[in-house]
Amino acid sequence: MNETRVEKDPLGELAVPVGALYGVQTMRALQNFPISGLLPLEPFVVAQVWIKKAAAMTHRDTGRLDAQRADAIIAAADEVLGGKHRDMFVVDPYQAGAGTSHNMNVNEVLANRANEILGGTRGSYEPVHPNDHVNMAQSTNDTIPTNIRLAVLRQLPALHAAVAGLRDAFAAKGREFDHIVKAGRTHLQDAMPIRLGQEFTAYAGTLDRCNRRIAESADYLNDLGIGGSAVGTGVTVEPKYPALMNRYLKAITGIDSLRVGADRIQLMQSMGDPAAFSASLRGLALDLSKIASDLRLMVSGPRTGLDEIVLPAVQPGSSIMPGKINPSIPEMVNQVCFQVIGCDTTVAIAAEHGQLELNVMMPVIAHNILLAMRILTNAMTTLHERCVDGIAANEAMCQYWVERSAALATALMPQIGYARAAELSKRSVKEGVLIRDLVTRDQVLPADEIAGVLDLRRMTEIGVPEGKHAAVAGG
Repeated sequence: MNETRVEKDPLGELAVPVGALYGVQTMRALQNFPISGLLPLEPFVVAQVWIKKAAAMTHRDTGRLDAQRADAIIAAADEVLGGKHRDMFVVDPYQAGAGTSHNMNVNEVLANRANEILGGTRGSYEPVHPNDHVNMAQSTNDTIPTNIRLAVLRQLPALHAAVAGLRDAFAAKGREFDHIVKAGRTHLQDAMPIRLGQEFTAYAGTLDRCNRRIAESADYLNDLGIGGSAVGTGVTVEPKYPALMNRYLKAITGIDSLRVGADRIQLMQSMGDPAAFSASLRGLALDLSKIASDLRLMVSGPRTGLDEIVLPAVQPGSSIMPGKINPSIPEMVNQVCFQVIGCDTTVAIAAEHGQLELNVMMPVIAHNILLAMRILTNAMTTLHERCVDGIAANEAMCQYWVERSAALATALMPQIGYARAAELSKRSVKEGVLIRDLVTRDQVLPADEIAGVLDLRRMTEIGVPEGKHAAVAGG
């Protein structure tokens, strides 16, 4: 367990665990950055391996890398992409700027495994060297920005599917609840009636708009700066390299929308595209958190709250109060959304801290965007499957509250004017009498007009409440 081998880099010699596929530079990162105890997120590893595989294929085509070395690197990459050696990627997300440690971790793992495939030993770096061969014509400075784009695009279909699934679940409930009229509320005070189905349909519309904004911002991530090398100028890079890399990355990743970046210097300098995508995740989190909070309000009770809907019971709600059931899934969603907003704040600050030819804050940008995507995807899937699909309406309570809404006096305004309607609203609250009963008792309207003017369903659609009285002058 404690056996080591000695490796050497420009700083000198260092002991590395004998069984490790990583090498001296990864070992230095482990010593330098014992920060969070977190491992790199899986998409960040996979995307870097994609780049190394595509580079080996490209250099094999151009003849810059002999087929024996190239094929060994490709085989090693395929093993990782197939799920092997994942425990060898160990650099903390909070590491030196740009992601050099992560890049070298991948270079060393692939080099050591390629050498084993060719009959060599770990740590010898013969005939495959992590810098000279695995990292040929590459820099941390162009591979990590490319990694971020590929990693995000790889996670995008699952995120889109989660948003769409939740959207469709709310839309289905919108149709199911369309006949249920309930009290609307603005400022958490009585407002005009609305249908429960209209509320849920609006949630679906909000999520659809979020999904479209995410897709629009993600399109910019298809422009790849690979081939920029150290500062975006392409030094040490063959002219054919960017186009060949794009072709092979399309084939390896299955992402057909990838494009050769028109300005590799710009793509290296700016983290604006990832930041804009992160902002679209923040927008989703803001809307999703509001929806989760609405569900928590509507389910409040069951005796002292609104009690307008019933959520599926997923766990006991209290360790001391028997029978208590909490809105556990929406509570989780709120917390996820708070975290995503924090992730975006980190991304925004990090994106602003680029300097001259490079933004060295890329590791924390990558970690926070990918984390936000993962937890949003999982949270929305859980909200859909374990909450929204099983929501039931409490029609009796919806009817109870809407009839007691002081805002129903608004429907009387075209007949009796604002001032008298306001007086009726205040009297309804003070006397504890329904607006409908006040209008009948005080003969505010002829008996045959009351039902038409105070038709609750009609109030949930555009139009003026019906009545035979002439409209009050001035509206």
